[in-house]
Amino acid sequence: MFPISDDNPTLRTPVVTYGLIALNVAIWVLVQGMGTEPRLIQSVCELGMIPGELFQTLPAGTEVPAGNGVACILGGTPTWWTPLTSMFLHGGWLHLIGNMWFLHIFGNNVEDSMGRMRYFVFYLVCGLVAALTQAFLSPNSAVPMVGASGAIGGIMGAYVVLYPRVQIHMLIFLFVFVTRIVVPAYWMLGYWFLMQVFSGYGSLGADRGGVAFWAHTGGFLAGALLVMLFRNPGLVAEHRANLQNWTRGRFREQS
Repeated sequence: MFPISDDNPTLRTPVVTYGLIALNVAIWVLVQGMGTEPRLIQSVCELGMIPGELFQTLPAGTEVPAGNGVACILGGTPTWWTPLTSMFLHGGWLHLIGNMWFLHIFGNNVEDSMGRMRYFVFYLVCGLVAALTQAFLSPNSAVPMVGASGAIGGIMGAYVVLYPRVQIHMLIFLFVFVTRIVVPAYWMLGYWFLMQVFSGYGSLGADRGGVAFWAHTGGFLAGALLVMLFRNPGLVAEHRANLQNWTRGRFREQS
């Protein structure tokens, strides 16, 4: 399933959402060399979050294979900054594009309901909670974790609390068959969350590479809970009134 749009207009230009997308793309280009070696591996080793290095459960000098005969060498001091830096790194073009598309779809309306500064802090907090959730559940892992998925999971958790019945337009891929469906946000995001939980449960105890499902889960839950603290009630009411007026107008046009 892949979301392509939502029936949820914005009141204001989502400056922070666009800024976060631009920042992630800039880091991909300037720091990670657009996925070219050796800059990609170097950035992941130095700025990605490695739980065993963060919590010092792995000895200094541990070598973590990073492909092409290259390895990350763990240092002897905790890397406290990596839960933050890791959320602005990506492992490939599809990883980056997928994350930025989800941020574009769901971030603008959450920003509309919080205000710009609250939204920016909310994004960072959800990303940190997501990274630490993954780290605490795999404290001995030597696998670097990168990606904005945890922070974006927080955005999705906030979205489903604020706008559970907004219609999401999606593409469904079934082998060579592709179709388009429209479902409420609670259905699409609820399904996504359950998939992260079940997949995360299956990955418990495994320190191999792959998808950081527990980071997604932790970010989503953080967003669903913290949205009540970060939302601006006045902006939420204004946005919902605008949504209702837009929906009525669209219905009249279709009729």
